[in-house]
Amino acid sequence: MLPDLDGMTVLHKLVENVPSQPVLVLSAVPQIATRVACIEGGAADFVAKPFALAELVARVRARIRERAPGPATDLLTAGPVRLDLRSHKVIVQGRESALSHREFSLLRYLMQRTGLACSRAELLREVWDMTFDPGTNVVDVFIRRLRAKLDHPDRIVAVRHVGYRFDAH
Repeated sequence: MLPDLDGMTVLHKLVENVPSQPVLVLSAVPQIATRVACIEGGAADFVAKPFALAELVARVRARIRERAPGPATDLLTAGPVRLDLRSHKVIVQGRESALSHREFSLLRYLMQRTGLACSRAELLREVWDMTFDPGTNVVDVFIRRLRAKLDHPDRIVAVRHVGYRFDAH
């Protein structure tokens, strides 16, 4: 509903040009399909208008906490995969790939639990901050994107009837 471009185009341009920059969408279009499209398109969060200022501030603070550097190291390593926590890049055998905010959050979550199965509900809750399953394949879409950026697509393993597991080997 912007005068020259629609919001989805703006979002896609932001994600494409500055992939490490989290985008919080404020929209007067509250339909679930719009929310899902924005999240799948790379938005870090979505707030529908009208909104309470306290909620907006809490969501911004949550995103800032996500971006805060860890005290011990700027790299998370699992086998040959290194995740640069500052630049939001994955480095595998010397090859760097930039990650969107959501790709980064998902890979970080999986790598921190290397070898453990993570359910789709858990990933939606922890990575997308959704307390319900919107009935979309957003997790599968982002897993597919991450697999394309890793050295072996089978490094993220589908666990039947559960979700996914990151394997370092």
